[in-house]
Amino acid sequence: MASIKLPFGKSGITAEIPDDRLAGVLRSEAGSYKAEKGESEIVQDALDEPIDSPKLSELAKGKNNIVMICSDHTRPVPSKVIAPLAIKEIRKGNPDAEITMLIATGFHRPTTHEELVNKFGEDIVNDKSIKFVVHLSGKEEDMVSIGTLPSGGELLINKVAAEADLLISEGFIEPHFFAGFSGGRKSVLPGVSSRKTVMYNHNAEFIDSPYARTGSYKKNPIHKDMLWAAKQAKLKFIINVVLDADKKVIKAFAGNLETAHEQGCAFVDKLAGVDAIPSPIAVSTNGGYPLDQNVYQSVKGMTAAEATCEPGGVIIMVSSCADGHGGQDMYNCFASGRDKEDIMDEFLATPKDRTVPDQWESQIFCRILLKYHVIMVTEAPREMVENMQMSYASSFDQALKMADAYLGKDDAKITVIPDGVSVIVRAKD
Repeated sequence: MASIKLPFGKSGITAEIPDDRLAGVLRSEAGSYKAEKGESEIVQDALDEPIDSPKLSELAKGKNNIVMICSDHTRPVPSKVIAPLAIKEIRKGNPDAEITMLIATGFHRPTTHEELVNKFGEDIVNDKSIKFVVHLSGKEEDMVSIGTLPSGGELLINKVAAEADLLISEGFIEPHFFAGFSGGRKSVLPGVSSRKTVMYNHNAEFIDSPYARTGSYKKNPIHKDMLWAAKQAKLKFIINVVLDADKKVIKAFAGNLETAHEQGCAFVDKLAGVDAIPSPIAVSTNGGYPLDQNVYQSVKGMTAAEATCEPGGVIIMVSSCADGHGGQDMYNCFASGRDKEDIMDEFLATPKDRTVPDQWESQIFCRILLKYHVIMVTEAPREMVENMQMSYASSFDQALKMADAYLGKDDAKITVIPDGVSVIVRAKD
């Protein structure tokens, strides 16, 4: 019997699987990667040898209004490590430059002062020579139009970014379930863009693209718009890091918006990329707390199982969801009792300029439900889970028995993904 530990909430559970049924375990190598240097040294090395770009200190010369787009409270970007080094480089090039930290909240709520202090440290937040601006995507008076996206939508971004003499950004690179990878161009779109632009970019047609998947960006229409937006905003320099399971920096990439990000993505792909092991049953998680607090976020882990589960099979999603569904509109959509095919048809018929908040998450969830039977091992209420057209299980053992009953056999092979948000599951050629 194989005993596999699965993250679940703030603790975890153990999945007991017969040896003859275990097809394989898909894990990222990021957790075992050992950095040879400390976090600050890794970031400084990247700044000292930027990719396809002059050094940040050189770019800062003669620039008086320098804006650094920074990740918000929902992202584990180690700003306490990155920001001091970036500011030092800017001051080296221009000691008198006005520096603004523009917090890229994207579609999220505003970052609080307490969260800024926790993220950057009191020294930087209280530094009178550094200004902090929190982006509010719904505040139209803060936005300015700087062009039309390749897809046809208007590119509206925060005027603080648009008016910068030098625009740079920090970020981190990890697999992303429809943009391919995080980091790089995402600091502009969705980071500091209007909610109208974000919703246009996250439209049903693009989400439906077979290229809008984890680890895929070369032909990804969502990425294409994002990259164009970042270039149009004149994002001149990025500092992106790769993190291990403990959220510590193991690699950094600085320099040109496009090529530095591409090199970072290649590094992450090498660590996180795993070949699919097709099985009738696929087990996944959302990496435990804080990412598995609700069903909305757990869709990300489901997409990893989707990439290895055989059509018509069963996905066992192990996710605490102690906070419930996490998205009222998403819940209402599926709890209405409507047929999943009708729900998907409605999504696909929605024009790009009529996209509604969180539609993309519901669409991906619906895509999964149309192809697989989903059983959730969760702390969420049974009624809520079943209303969202899934099956409820209070333990892994119960979920496995339910999967066997659904498939009509008790010997189906099982593929396990201990952390669904950390891997890029690739179909074998």
